[in-house]
Amino acid sequence: MAYELTDKDLLDLATGAALLGTGGGGDPLIGRLLVEQALADGCKVRVLDPDELDDDMLVIASAMMGAPTVVLEKVPSGREAVAALRRLEDHLGRQADAVIPMECGGLNSMIPLLVAARADLPVVDGDGMGRAFPELQMETFGVYGVPASPLAIADERGHTAIVATGADNHRTEWFARALTIRMGGSAYIAEYPMTGAQVKRTAIPRTLRLALTLGRTLREAKQEHRDPFDALIDALKQTPYEHGQVLFSGKVTDVSRHVSDGFTQGHALIHGLDSTGTMRIEFRNENLLATVDDRVVAIVPDLITLLDADTATPVTTETLRYGMRVRVFGISTPPIMRTAAALDVFGPAAFGLTQPWQPLEEIAN
Repeated sequence: MAYELTDKDLLDLATGAALLGTGGGGDPLIGRLLVEQALADGCKVRVLDPDELDDDMLVIASAMMGAPTVVLEKVPSGREAVAALRRLEDHLGRQADAVIPMECGGLNSMIPLLVAARADLPVVDGDGMGRAFPELQMETFGVYGVPASPLAIADERGHTAIVATGADNHRTEWFARALTIRMGGSAYIAEYPMTGAQVKRTAIPRTLRLALTLGRTLREAKQEHRDPFDALIDALKQTPYEHGQVLFSGKVTDVSRHVSDGFTQGHALIHGLDSTGTMRIEFRNENLLATVDDRVVAIVPDLITLLDADTATPVTTETLRYGMRVRVFGISTPPIMRTAAALDVFGPAAFGLTQPWQPLEEIAN
């Protein structure tokens, strides 16, 4: 059922999106502030359930593209993502009927809300990643037959471009990544133009509501002095993600991080406070692999999220620092993200990892 987001929802939504962002997707704070300003200006954020879409509606995915660390220094004005949408509409010769998040994690949970508010369009409650991934082809939209192209890209200076690569989603990513680098390491895109029927067939449904629920769960648990991690585990049981668990607790003893090829890449080491060994987290914008003394305990596409041990606040890869005390939390992905076709696109091998994918609920125990 359709509903309207209020400014009171945004903090919970941002917290849940940071959790689902698995360390990446960009810091949601910047996006949340932009959406709050849009609401203060009288705009509205209307959310449509995928089942409410007419089959012939035009739906366009919206997102920030680039290294999350760059966004901290190159803060968007809020106009860039709308400019990308308008450029793609001009190219298609048709106006969008709705926008949809490319991913439900971090900043990219907020950018589509901003576009929807400023363009007076509804936003679809769903996305193409069910978390955050670093590359454009890593979406269930593409896995199940929707081309990413044509794609429009815009920067803060008003420059725009169209990338038209047909059905080759890898080449769309390659060209758009090059443009993003030339635009200063971060840019804003409109992509995967599709029909309402295609959305219903390929999207991971109701992930905005999921993020809102998880953020609210963390807030209420802390207010009521309950264990927020136990509350998260219970909340996830009622969703298609089903399984969540604390994988490790410890102190961050090393962070190696650099921006390369348009991504924030590196690793972190976490030393167990109770002498349980050392966890290593590999990330490329998002956390991809968690090992404890070389034993795999979680691997992409399942979610690996770091949270502050005391406040249960999600920690992004660009804000992770030496000395932080964290808990590493794992979340299993829904079935649509675990098919052979999906794993070919965003399973471990797609990131150059040699370890095979195994379900979180089987290997973490």
